[in-house]
Amino acid sequence: MSHEPTEIQQLSFEAAMERLERIVEQLENGDVPLEQAIELFQEGMLLSKACNTKLSQVERKIEMLTEQEGEWVQEPFHVEAGDQDA
Repeated sequence: MSHEPTEIQQLSFEAAMERLERIVEQLENGDVPLEQAIELFQEGMLLSKACNTKLSQVERKIEMLTEQEGEWVQEPFHVEAGDQDA
């Protein structure tokens, strides 16, 4: 698979994560030539960034329903500072 940024951005989140997992497995096994390891690492970084972007986009779309004074109110979902590292 090519690691062109535009091709990676077009992948679904699931496909990008699956490819990233395969890359991590290959790199952890350590039986790839240095040049290929560098290319895999670069592709992995692009995939990681694409996944993070997709998650951020979804996070901005999520809204919470909260009950206030007996009424249901829609509010934007906010991640607490301590929850971002989870």
